[in-house]
Amino acid sequence: MAHHRLAPRQYLILGLVALCAPLGDTCLSRGMKHFPPIHLAHPGELVAAVFTPWIGAGIALLIGFFASYLTALSWADLTFVLPATAFGNVIVALLSRFWLHEYISVSRWAGIALITLGVGFVAHGPSLTEEVAHLPEKEHVS
Repeated sequence: MAHHRLAPRQYLILGLVALCAPLGDTCLSRGMKHFPPIHLAHPGELVAAVFTPWIGAGIALLIGFFASYLTALSWADLTFVLPATAFGNVIVALLSRFWLHEYISVSRWAGIALITLGVGFVAHGPSLTEEVAHLPEKEHVS
């Protein structure tokens, strides 16, 4: 099975997939720390949160993620693109720990390491599944 070589633009798109979601989620978390708990029974509070700088930045980054994710899916299999999003777990953990100053337990770090190792195994493969030529079915002799 031949491996398709990725172009530099494709690496850029995969990089955006990997970075935009964790950065966007971290911005949302930082922005929501300035609000009391929001309940769906009071949608006005949620709408007000959307118009704050950190939440707006988070939404913009998540839109960037969605655009780059769709772009990547247009030229690669889901099983190739999805591991790029899973690597976001590492980025979220690092941003949460060192930017948001959240405590992350040893067991959570271990889980993140296991996910990263698993993603590494999945990511080693072609970007597109090659079509297998269908061989004619054997005739059954009765």
